Amino acid sequence: MLASIANTFSNCFKIPELKSRIIFTLVVLAICRLEAVVRIPGLNGQALTDFFNSRAGAGNSMLGMYSLFTGGALEHCAVGALGIMPYISATIIIQLLTAVIPTLSKLAREEGGRTKLIQYGRYLTVLLCAGQGLFMAFQWEHPEGIFQGFQGQLVMFSSSWIWWYRIQTTLFLTTGTMLLMWFGEQITDRGIGNGVSLVITIGILARLPQAVVALRDMFFPPRGVISQFNIGHAILLIGLLAGVIATVIAITQAQRKIPVQYAQRAVGRKVYSGGTSFLPLRVNYAGVMPVIFAQAILMFPQKLFLNAGNFFGRSASQGLKLFGQGMIRIATALDYGQFWYLALYGLMILFFSYFWVATQFNELQMADDLKKNGGYIPGVRPGQQTAEYLHNAMSRITLAGAIFLTAIAIVPIILYKTFGVPQAVAQFFGGTSMLILVGVLLDTMRQMETHLLMRHYDGFLKKGRLRGRF
Repeated sequence: MLASIANTFSNCFKIPELKSRIIFTLVVLAICRLEAVVRIPGLNGQALTDFFNSRAGAGNSMLGMYSLFTGGALEHCAVGALGIMPYISATIIIQLLTAVIPTLSKLAREEGGRTKLIQYGRYLTVLLCAGQGLFMAFQWEHPEGIFQGFQGQLVMFSSSWIWWYRIQTTLFLTTGTMLLMWFGEQITDRGIGNGVSLVITIGILARLPQAVVALRDMFFPPRGVISQFNIGHAILLIGLLAGVIATVIAITQAQRKIPVQYAQRAVGRKVYSGGTSFLPLRVNYAGVMPVIFAQAILMFPQKLFLNAGNFFGRSASQGLKLFGQGMIRIATALDYGQFWYLALYGLMILFFSYFWVATQFNELQMADDLKKNGGYIPGVRPGQQTAEYLHNAMSRITLAGAIFLTAIAIVPIILYKTFGVPQAVAQFFGGTSMLILVGVLLDTMRQMETHLLMRHYDGFLKKGRLRGRF
């Protein structure tokens, strides 16, 4: 099997066009990685890097996730510290607005409308980058507020030049994100596709060496430190990793095939015979979006209750002090890895799974398209009944996909909080990291396979064609 895989990859470089696309993609991704290490002038990025290394990303779960998507750029105070997330957020906002605003929905169906929506997404990305960049510049002025436990100073500007620092940092961060967006679009057009997804993936894979070092320290700690893990734990971790990868692949590709029958029809002088096909409904239709939404939203209540508790706790009134203590207890209950955090996390993933399907899956349009093309689902009348059938079928399989997402998202948290597995290792056992890696790699392999099937038939069909000759 390994020989077959190696042969397939060697075949990729026998096709000139595919070879040039692969090399172009690798060069652009290497440039993207430079953005994660080139520091913004006027910031003591080394101090923040040392802080993250000492905490191993355990200081703040949300910051750890964000730093994961930036490929470590946040830890270095680099020009790519915002990562590609503002562009993804802008794209998601435009998609959601398209589903609820009739004008945008009509524009999406018109010729050239998709190009207009992409342009709107770019404009919104600039606005989000400017806002988030300015916010991050303010946070870096007082790093102890966002990086709990950090001691020291990041900004090396004097107070008289503070606004120059803020404007400069905002421009650097905005430019870094817009460059990443442009690089992703270039990979999509001139590379092997999935440009923005590959930019995120390469950032996640950049954390793999850190995970390997943490995994080594789990079983072979420094001299004088007793290891809490043995060979039995290693076997369990390998089995769990294999099971998670297999499950993610299976659910990512899982789909329910709705049979569709096409009646014989005449168009002008041509008569098209009927046939049987199927309508694929993906089990995990929402992908990784529900997990990202849930993680982003859960960050705010805990911080809000904690800040409110500290504020009221300093009050002279005894009643306000008790109220502040109650806020702190709620914030503690919503802390990363606690029971109520996991419960709300799971419920929000379920909610956003259905929310994404409700806004992006248009069963009425699908039923209308089937009716126009002379297709129907056996046993179901065309039109409204077909739309209701598709709605019910999608609701049932979405439940299975949402439960799967919840389980995959919670596994790394349990490994980190309950079993003491380092977060750098646990993040590769599920959550957004594994979902993005598997999904993007599968899509990339499909696109490369398309080029091979179109231009290098011997790589896949040689055995079958030899059989045909004899």
